[in-house]
Amino acid sequence: MEYFKKMWLKYNGVSMLLPGGSPLKKQQEAVDSCRACPYGEKRNKCVFGEGPADAAIMFVGEGPGKDEDLTGRPFVGRAGKLLTKILEETGIGRANVYIANIVKCRPFNNENPSPESVSSCLPFLEAQISAIRPRVVVTLGKVPGTILSGKKDIKITREHGSTGKYGETDLLFTFHPSFLVRPNGAAWIEAFKDDLVEAARMAGIVLEGKTQG
Repeated sequence: MEYFKKMWLKYNGVSMLLPGGSPLKKQQEAVDSCRACPYGEKRNKCVFGEGPADAAIMFVGEGPGKDEDLTGRPFVGRAGKLLTKILEETGIGRANVYIANIVKCRPFNNENPSPESVSSCLPFLEAQISAIRPRVVVTLGKVPGTILSGKKDIKITREHGSTGKYGETDLLFTFHPSFLVRPNGAAWIEAFKDDLVEAARMAGIVLEGKTQG
């Protein structure tokens, strides 16, 4: 919820707003120079996000991993390859969606993003969402779902496919691909595909062989 997000930022001393409604290129330049939290001091590359600037669907994960830190691109490791594969299989296609993370630099030891890093990076994500104006934001995993919706005690195996709100933007909760590549997560891949098809429906995208409900 907007209230939750504003309070998070207020108590961490960070303004919600970026100057002047900057376009994505200027936002990325700001991220490139950001050292507001310890992650920024240790990163190899920041991972701003990628995809069409007018994408109807936006995916938001937690933060970059090792492969992303080395390349500067989101979701390019093992989990990212699975996400790309499933996007192609469902007919959505990776080239048609925008992919970003809550934080733009790799968390230490792949930990959940620290409150300091979240408060530093949320204004950048807010500006991305404002600039792209997706019809639906798909939150990948518990952490982005909790942060963007303000909803506590999210259990993705129970609530995947359900929806929430980030301001006026629709959210859809689903699994993080890193869970799906684990032995105990493989059984949920078909459910993940169904969630992505639902995201496409929410975005008004008609997939081949699919109809809008």
